[in-house]
Amino acid sequence: MQDAECIDLLQWMLPRLGLRWAGFRRVRKQVCKRVSRRLKELGLEDTSTYRKYLCTHPEEWPLADSLCRVTISRFYRDRALFSFLGSDVLPELGAQKCELGETALAAWSAGCASGEEAYSLVLVWNFLVADLAPHVRLRVLGTDTDQVLLHRAQRACYPGGSMRDLPVQWQKKAFVQADRSLCLKAAYKNQAVFGLHDVRSKPPDSEFDLVLCRNLAFTYFDNEHQLTTAQQLLSSLREGGALVLGSHERLPAEARGFSVWSEKHRIYRNRL
Repeated sequence: MQDAECIDLLQWMLPRLGLRWAGFRRVRKQVCKRVSRRLKELGLEDTSTYRKYLCTHPEEWPLADSLCRVTISRFYRDRALFSFLGSDVLPELGAQKCELGETALAAWSAGCASGEEAYSLVLVWNFLVADLAPHVRLRVLGTDTDQVLLHRAQRACYPGGSMRDLPVQWQKKAFVQADRSLCLKAAYKNQAVFGLHDVRSKPPDSEFDLVLCRNLAFTYFDNEHQLTTAQQLLSSLREGGALVLGSHERLPAEARGFSVWSEKHRIYRNRL
């Protein structure tokens, strides 16, 4: 499939899925490869015939939506952010728990892919924050729409390349070698659980102190779906809780109920 042909298809298809072309411009090759494989599976000649197929087979749209998922995941992605979470955000959230006499701090990694973000949060807590709030335990929920990725997250074994941003001493303390992979030790692995969930749907039936929704809704969704997602994420945050976006993302201007914690790190909070 030629690049121009794929671009033409995506610019037609994405708005019909509530997605925006601008978010996919730089990462389109990943999506185009999936679309190309799908054309071969269906025995279709080109993207124009796939467009006609979509128009006559509405049951294909959910699968087309799945072709547009972008998965780029590694440990400690955006070092400055995770350092700030460890030095400022998590200590403050932990201190609030101590003041309230509560012992559980709940975090949600939305669009967690293979679990690297969720486990990075666990490691930040254990190596930088836990001693500051010794009676508080962090529990992380990781969710994604891809069952294959969730299975990898539950297994918690990764190639060394996915840890290139992780502090070396943390890697040595938290992982064990298993064949060609590095597997997270049970003491850290057990602090995260994973489940199937689409961030465009109703949030999990829990209240969170911290939500990470990075490089997902506010990159790939159109403005209407970004606004809906922002309000749903707000409803899942306790008062004073923090929402973390990707380094190049911002909340829609129409989003209400948030204050800025760190503009530099794209961290917002449910207004106190």
